Amino acid sequence: MAHLRTEGTRVSHEDPYAWLEDVEGEQQLDWVRARNSEQAATLAGTPEFAAMKARTLGILDSEEKIPDVSKIGDFYYNFWRDADHERGLWRRTTLESYRTAEPEWETVLDLDALNEAEGENWVWHGASVLRGDEEYRLAIIDLSRGGADADVSREFDLQTRSFVEGGFFRPESKGGTSWIDADTLFVFTDFGEGTMTPSGYPRIAKRWHRGTPLEAAETVYEGAAEDMYIAAYHDSTPGFERDFVSRSIAFYNSELYLLGAGDELTRIDVPNSAEPDIKREWLTVELREEWTPANVTYPAGALLAIRLEEFLAGSRDLQALYTPTETSSLASATWTRSHLVLNILEDVKNRLEVLTPTAHGTFERSAFVGAAQVGTVAVGAVDSRLSDAVWLYATDFLSPTTLSIAEIGSAPEPLKSMPVFFDAAGLVAEQHFVTSDDGTRVPYFLIHREDLAFDGTAPTLLYGYGGFEISLTPTYSGVLGSAWLEQGGVYALANIRGGGEYGPRWHQLALKENRHRAYEDMAAVAKDLVERGITASAHLGVQGGSNGGLLTGNMLTQYPDLFGAVVIQVPLLDMKRYSHLLAGASWMAEYGDPDDPAQWEYIQHFSPYHLFDADADYPPVLFTTSTRDDRVHPGHARKMAAQMIAAGKDVTYYENIEGGHGGAATNGQQAHMTSLAYRFLSERLT
Repeated sequence: MAHLRTEGTRVSHEDPYAWLEDVEGEQQLDWVRARNSEQAATLAGTPEFAAMKARTLGILDSEEKIPDVSKIGDFYYNFWRDADHERGLWRRTTLESYRTAEPEWETVLDLDALNEAEGENWVWHGASVLRGDEEYRLAIIDLSRGGADADVSREFDLQTRSFVEGGFFRPESKGGTSWIDADTLFVFTDFGEGTMTPSGYPRIAKRWHRGTPLEAAETVYEGAAEDMYIAAYHDSTPGFERDFVSRSIAFYNSELYLLGAGDELTRIDVPNSAEPDIKREWLTVELREEWTPANVTYPAGALLAIRLEEFLAGSRDLQALYTPTETSSLASATWTRSHLVLNILEDVKNRLEVLTPTAHGTFERSAFVGAAQVGTVAVGAVDSRLSDAVWLYATDFLSPTTLSIAEIGSAPEPLKSMPVFFDAAGLVAEQHFVTSDDGTRVPYFLIHREDLAFDGTAPTLLYGYGGFEISLTPTYSGVLGSAWLEQGGVYALANIRGGGEYGPRWHQLALKENRHRAYEDMAAVAKDLVERGITASAHLGVQGGSNGGLLTGNMLTQYPDLFGAVVIQVPLLDMKRYSHLLAGASWMAEYGDPDDPAQWEYIQHFSPYHLFDADADYPPVLFTTSTRDDRVHPGHARKMAAQMIAAGKDVTYYENIEGGHGGAATNGQQAHMTSLAYRFLSERLT
C-alpha cells in the first residue's frame, strides 16, 4: 500500500541539510535569497503574474469588504488594512453609524504611523480591553515583529488614544495577559531560564501589580516541565466574576482550575480530553471521548450542561444538550447573556438551534429565527456578558458573505455584504461522496462550470487540511474566484479524516499510527475527480498549508502519479525532527513522538523528507514559507526543497522574510504569495 512505502533516500543522523535550520543565519538567508531569485522570480516576472497580483491586491485592499467589529462599551472596534494602510488601523464607530453604507470611523491606533515613528515592523496581534469598568478606558495591545507568534504587550489608553507612559509592558515572548482590574494583570510569558515549556510556550502564570517590575509578579501557578502551555485569566461577567488557571499538558489533554481566595485551586473535574466552559451559573462540557460520570455514558462529541455550583458540590446529574450522529457534529456552542446557540454540522452543512435555560434548571429548545439556508453559517456573541444579540455570518462558494445582527427570537437585521469579486455566472457548487480505501465515506465539495465537458482536461485544484479537528466548509473567496474559477479552473475541497467535520471521531480516526487514512482519503478524492471525467492527473493540482503542507508533502511523495503539480505552504515535512523545532513538541498528540522507536516506526511512513526517493519521478512542486514563522519551522520547507533540488527535481521555492505562520504580514505580501501559487498551478496544469 502507498502509505507503507519506505524505500528511497534516507536522511542520516548527519542530515546534510540540517544547517538550513538556522533560521536567520547569514549563510542560510543567502541560500533563501538565491532560491527566491530562481523560478519564483521568473514566475513573478510575467505579465500574467503582475495582472493577477494587482487584482488580488485590489480584492484584499477593497474598501467594500465587511469590516468585522467587536463591541467594547458604546463603540464597535475594527482592525482594517487597505491600500493606504499597509500595516493597518485600529478604529471605532457606533452601531448607528456602522449600520450606514459609509460609517464614520475614528482612528484609535495607526500601525503604519507607529512603525514609522519607532522604526519597527509591527504586525497587529489584537487587543484586550478592561471590562467591568464603565469607562472601558484601558487596553492591552499585542504587537508582533514581522508577524511571528511571539509578541509584546503594551498598555493603551482608549480615551487619549495613546500608549500609557510607564504602563504595563510585557517584553517579546510567546504568551499573553488578562486584565483582573485596572491595576492588576495575570501574565504568562518568558520569565527567564526554565520558565518556558519544550513547545516554547509559558510554563508559569503570575499576578502582576501596577507599578512593580515584571520580575516581582506573584506566581499563581507553575506547570510541570513537560507541559505545553500555562495561562490564567479573569472572567468579568457582572455577578459571576471569577479567576481561572488553564493547564494544557498537551493537545487534547488539559485541566481547568478555579482560582480562589489565597490562590486555592479547585479543579473542574472533567476528563482531560474534554473542553469545559463556564458562563454565568452554567458549566458546559464538550466531550472528545466517551465519559461515564455517574452510571450514564455520554458519547464523544456530546455537549453536556450542569449548574456549576451543583457540579462543585458533587452532583453529576448532567444534561445532554447535544448528542452527535453518524452524519452530524457540533461546530460551536455560543452563549449570549441568557441563551446558548448550537451550530450543528449535518454532512458539512450548518443548522442552528437555540437553547434557553429555565428556572427549573432545564433547557428549552427552539429554532433560530431567520437563519440563512446557505453553505456556511457562523455565529458570534455581540457581548455575552450583557446582551442577547449575535452576529450572524452567512456564506458559500458562489455568494458573497453577508453579516447580520440578531436578537435571539427576532429576525436578523442585515448589516453588510461582501462585494461581488468575480463572475460566478455559469458556475455550480456540488457535494459528492467517495469511498476511501477502508470503505469510509468521505465528502468533498466541487465547483465547476455548468458546461464542463467532462473530458478530463479541466485544470483542477484540490485543497485539504485533515488535522487538529478543524473543519473545512464552503466560504466565499474573491481571490479563489478571480484567480482560478473565473479562469476556467475547477476547485475541490476535501473533508478528509483528521478534520472535525464529523466531530472528534472523524479527527481521531487519523491520529498517529492511523495518519495514513487522511492521505488515503485525499487520494480517493483525487482519483474520483479523474474517474468522473473532471480532470486527469496531468491537470490536477493539490494545495495545503501547515498540517495541510504535511498532507500535500505526502501527496507528493506517496502519490506522485495522481498530480500534475503540488503546492506546499508553511509545511511540516521532516517528521523525525519536528518535535525539536519551535512549537513542534506541542503536536505529538497529533502525530506521535519520533524519539520513541516504536512510534517512529509508523511516523516514518508519513515523513515526506524521509520518503523522498532521488530516483523517482515527481510532479513540479512549489514550496512557500516564512522566515518569521516561529510556529512551524521554515527549515522543513528549506531542507525538503534543497534535497529535491540536489536530485534535479522541478522545484520552485519562495520564502517571505516576514509573515509568521500565516506566511504574509501585509496584504501586498499575501497578494504576492497567493499569486505565486495560482500562477504556478495555472502554468503547470494547463
